[in-house]
Amino acid sequence: MKLTVYGSGCAKCQQLTANAEAAARRLGLEFDIEKITDINAIIDAGVMRTPALAMDDEILVEGKVPSSNELEQLLG
Repeated sequence: MKLTVYGSGCAKCQQLTANAEAAARRLGLEFDIEKITDINAIIDAGVMRTPALAMDDEILVEGKVPSSNELEQLLG
């Protein structure tokens, strides 16, 4: 599975990355995390608000930082 974090690399983006990693590990998922910081690539992906998280190119979260428990339910 590929997880993609879209954002500028700010504290919220870093927290979203950490929460997504924790949730995926708890679920026992094999995953790679990619971080996209280029604004044009973010827009091309259809993201309007950052930070955002996509799983296999499907946007799951946009404009907020859900807890790892919330992400676990989305990824599971």
